[in-house]
Amino acid sequence: MRGRIVIELLGNPAVWASFLTLTVLEIVLGVDNVIFISIAAERLPVAERRRARFIGLSGALVLRIGLLFSITWIIGMSEPVLTVAGFGASWRDIILLAGGLFLIWKAATEIFSEVEGETHATAGAAKATLFAVVAQIMVLDLVFSLDSVITAVGIADHIEVMVAAVVVAILVMMVAAEPIAEFIAAHPSTKMLALAFLLMVGMALVSDGMHHHVERGFIYAAMVFAGGVEGLNLWRLKRRNTRLAQ
Repeated sequence: MRGRIVIELLGNPAVWASFLTLTVLEIVLGVDNVIFISIAAERLPVAERRRARFIGLSGALVLRIGLLFSITWIIGMSEPVLTVAGFGASWRDIILLAGGLFLIWKAATEIFSEVEGETHATAGAAKATLFAVVAQIMVLDLVFSLDSVITAVGIADHIEVMVAAVVVAILVMMVAAEPIAEFIAAHPSTKMLALAFLLMVGMALVSDGMHHHVERGFIYAAMVFAGGVEGLNLWRLKRRNTRLAQ
């Protein structure tokens, strides 16, 4: 029975369309997660960074699949469980608020460290730092996974399609995580830009938690525009250095 259902899904063009759409959206929604993981892992010794990125993205995969199989619970998370001064907060609101505030705090402290020139963690504290970094990654994975799963539930009608799209998106992010981390490490100005993106995402999460939804299209458009400007700056710098070297 299950095999026949799978065959029917594979032969349905609408299912493939929803799968491709959802996969692209999952990758786009995961960009800020990859940026956070890359920045958080940078404070580890080089030998530990790949492990932290792998654990972080593996945790995101497990969380997202687990949440997908708890769709009923996710839908019920929109019901208020706490009322403060007339504001009814659901578990979803609480998670978004906590995650957004944590992301703002993390990005702000990283920006302060960059401006003040604070040195990164020493190799002697590798184990404790690895645990702390992975813990931070898992906390944000929960927030980003919630947003991702809600998107999946709204687009696809079949749990098999949702799981397949999430798995493909996470695999793509695993491949892209290291090049993104290396690029950010090689270009300090892009790290500051990435931290500014995280601040913006954190503020959007807080706003969502306060029932003031911010369209993600505006955020991603700002990211693309700022990234394009930064790309032109890097291109200009590279050409100038090439001319000076001649």
